[in-house]
Amino acid sequence: MSLRRVVITGLGPVSSIGIGASAYSEGLREGVNGVSPIACFDPTGFPYIMAGEVHAFRPEDMVRRLSVDEWGRTSLFAASAARLAVADAGIDEDELAASRAGSSMGTTGGESQVLEKLTEDSLTAGMGGLDAGLIRQVSSARLSQAVNRELRLTGDAVTLSTACSASNYALGYAYDLIRTGEADYMIAGGADSVGRWSHAGFYRLGALTEKACSPFDANRSGIITGEGGAAMFLESLESAQARGAHIHAEVLGYGLNCDANHMVAPNRDSIAECMRIAHANAGVKAEEVDYICAHGTGTPANDFVEASAVVDVFGENPPPISSTKSMLGHTMGAASGLGAIASVLGIAGSFLPPTINFNTPDPDMPKIDPVPNKARAADVRIAQVNGFAFGGNNAIVMLGRPE
Repeated sequence: MSLRRVVITGLGPVSSIGIGASAYSEGLREGVNGVSPIACFDPTGFPYIMAGEVHAFRPEDMVRRLSVDEWGRTSLFAASAARLAVADAGIDEDELAASRAGSSMGTTGGESQVLEKLTEDSLTAGMGGLDAGLIRQVSSARLSQAVNRELRLTGDAVTLSTACSASNYALGYAYDLIRTGEADYMIAGGADSVGRWSHAGFYRLGALTEKACSPFDANRSGIITGEGGAAMFLESLESAQARGAHIHAEVLGYGLNCDANHMVAPNRDSIAECMRIAHANAGVKAEEVDYICAHGTGTPANDFVEASAVVDVFGENPPPISSTKSMLGHTMGAASGLGAIASVLGIAGSFLPPTINFNTPDPDMPKIDPVPNKARAADVRIAQVNGFAFGGNNAIVMLGRPE
């Protein structure tokens, strides 16, 4: 089988620090803090009330075919991000609709806000009083369906629910379809929404922090919940060249594994092995990697284990490793997708996104360079995007400057 090279020609970030590639890139360069007091539900009674909400999101201004009232917020994040990616790719929509094209989207909570509303209604009005229209919105499968319906795609519509690494799984799935010739175009990414259930769940788990996410800092104390959508437009190198498309980056490969060890605790050896799998699949050596976009949640356990695994693979002088979650909060199923877009922008724009809220180096942490507080100019030829999830679902994507 003749395997094709796979490139990214369109970027679609919908985030709390910028909507669209240009605004998102500017937010990353400026180290914007996208965290604010929660507005989507009444947080009265919660000790911690901050989240990375996308207050500027107006789906009615972004989607053209979907009826906003018939879709949940997370599906609208996915469809809006996909439309941005297609516009950035500069491909004719009629040509796209007539091609072998589909979508793969990742998520953690799916339509969590819809489920919360139905739960509330069931307690007040009973099961017989539930809105049938809301019930139709519940399925997480609707994330990818929203993308396909919005863009009239007739290929795969796959939603992957591998939690906080789901976007990387979705990228890997799309990469395989393009590489093997099973699809001509794919839209890959993820989406999730801030909700009461996730905020409460992470608080009860002891994983939530009060005001600011501070990955790799000595005083880090947990995550900030976040939301958004991420979409990338993938096609073969030959296709992009034939239509004169601007190529942002190449997808070099990816790696997946599962700890099968603990529901929430990361496993150092398994994460290190996932990095080695990704490097081998992409045909790169550890010393060739110029930047790591960390999973970097800001919890004491995750950051220590991730940094330790990085040193296990890269040695005592690993490449710079920063966390976009310091700016965005933890966008769950969109996290590694927004991290991948940040890495693509770093490759194309020759800069490293920062880890903001970094004040005190952790003396117990392996020696790393977290790109503290300010973006940095750098020649980024190869970037590694880490994604780790509860249940031990590890997924790492390797991206490169197109040669």
